[in-house]
Amino acid sequence: MVEDTVGLVGVGNMGSAMAGNLLADGYDVIGYDVDGRRLTDLERAGGRSARSPRAVLEHTDRVVLSLPSAAALHDVVSGDGGLLEAARDDAVLAETSTLALADKVRARDALAAAGMTLLDCPISGTAGQARERDMVFYTSGPRKAVRRFEPLLLAMGRGAPWLGKFGAGIKAKLVSNLLVSVHTMAAAEALNLAERAGLDPEAMFDVLTAGAGTSRMLEVRGPMMVERSYPSDSATVGILAKDVGLILEFAGELDAPAPLVSMVSQFFAAARGIGRGDADPAVLAEVYRTLSVPRRDDGGS
Repeated sequence: MVEDTVGLVGVGNMGSAMAGNLLADGYDVIGYDVDGRRLTDLERAGGRSARSPRAVLEHTDRVVLSLPSAAALHDVVSGDGGLLEAARDDAVLAETSTLALADKVRARDALAAAGMTLLDCPISGTAGQARERDMVFYTSGPRKAVRRFEPLLLAMGRGAPWLGKFGAGIKAKLVSNLLVSVHTMAAAEALNLAERAGLDPEAMFDVLTAGAGTSRMLEVRGPMMVERSYPSDSATVGILAKDVGLILEFAGELDAPAPLVSMVSQFFAAARGIGRGDADPAVLAEVYRTLSVPRRDDGGS
């Protein structure tokens, strides 16, 4: 094992961005993904590919998990060729996905029984932000293990605050994504109102981002709304809708009212209804346009 070797299990949009940053900083990156095309891309970028999660762990004791679902996490941990088959008791793994706490705890406990430490380190930021290292890891778990992993996290993002015991990270991420989803919808609503009022969209974007009404989501997704272009290489309605479902479940468990994010979930359903579930969530601007009744005095535009 090389000390500066880092493992990545899951090299999709987010994982490949993290791999690129690690490679740029001189780390040796070995990765695994169920999609062979992703592994080819990793090799072209200068990384190495592995045949399984187990093979990744055989080459390094520090592994980042970037996975799309709880089912994928459990398969990576316990399935054929999974991490448990390597069973090295010095390994620290950082789980960066947005998944239910119960699923993360199940994975943590299974790995702990084999002597491995799983950290809960979900990411605040899109894949586009990840490519620019403009993301933050909400870290939680044993402080000593987090410190050991911190240099890697800071090679991939701009911050890695420690929030406490395992699970605090995903709780913070759900709170953060409540704001992400609500602010995305608010930006779409505001720009639709501006358009209906006959205001120039580009000029209004500049005005709004320069004033008190700005938000990070207006700044990131406003240009997409103005250009009416919603690339899916950074995030999608489907991904954020999944997160919104987790937020509503989390809020329900705590009897915390969450009417705004509940409304967002309906707009995401509407986006899927018009066939835009694979577009960036900025596509909520099109949902507003679809819902807006043509005005008689504007010729139906």
